[in-house]
Amino acid sequence: MGFGRAALIGACQIVALFPGMSRSGSTMAGGLIGGLRHEEAVRFSFLLATPIILAAGLLEVPSLGGTANLGPMLIGAVAAGLTAYASARFLVRYFRVGRLDPYAYYCAGLGALGLILLH
Repeated sequence: MGFGRAALIGACQIVALFPGMSRSGSTMAGGLIGGLRHEEAVRFSFLLATPIILAAGLLEVPSLGGTANLGPMLIGAVAAGLTAYASARFLVRYFRVGRLDPYAYYCAGLGALGLILLH
């Protein structure tokens, strides 16, 4: 993948600054626009998120409190990590044979429901 294509996909993350927009969805769509296959778009989207999520987590550690909460925090971190790994693995396997259309319909439907309920 060249720099131009990677920059296009990275720039698609800007869409996530709008309320209710998915960062992973926008980068997956950017990957498809950039000519990636579905599985490649999903994989690149997850790889693009990893440093951001890690940095955000590290920045929050000092504000979580002292060592009194260390046990529950570690259990929560491990559970969140395992869940994230399992869901990413599922999505990558799904997109080997599937498409992003169901994800787009899910996002559109949930967005419409949110607008109806919160209006």
